[in-house]
Amino acid sequence: MRRAEIITAVILGILSIYLMWKSGEAPDWNPDIARFDNIGLIEGEGPGSGFWPFWLSAIMLVCSIWIGVNWYRRTSPPSQSDEEFLDGYGRRMLFVVGGGLFGFLILIEIAGFYAAILAFMIYYVRFLGRHSWWATLSIAFGLVIACFFFFDIAMRIVLPKGLSEPLFIPLYELFL
Repeated sequence: MRRAEIITAVILGILSIYLMWKSGEAPDWNPDIARFDNIGLIEGEGPGSGFWPFWLSAIMLVCSIWIGVNWYRRTSPPSQSDEEFLDGYGRRMLFVVGGGLFGFLILIEIAGFYAAILAFMIYYVRFLGRHSWWATLSIAFGLVIACFFFFDIAMRIVLPKGLSEPLFIPLYELFL
């Protein structure tokens, strides 16, 4: 556990720095913006295109450093443990959940984001969580509807629809 904690902290720290660097790049549509000019508030517009990715990555970097400090001082339970990182059950769950996420990513390309999230939530809530069909379907459809209204309608960020695109045409005509 001790080794896994520091390896995870280092990997997340490196990923944080990379994401901070990438979020500081100027958007392709506006070459007048210099590196890191888009991570702050732009007068008259609001947050720049890199604002949220940069600052969330900065918070993740601070957390990774704090995990490293706790590891060095041996103040966290994992830093004091000599147990193995994943037992048999942990490896099985990593495979089952990771496989589901991998299937979700593949399904995005085929059926679109909303159909993929619906299928993943049914898989996760019903088959892994063993909840009732009523709870499963209400959570799955509720999440799909919330994501659609948040991304496509409120934020005007069109997510890939894949084969499910004809289902959304009436909604676009109604709301846009």
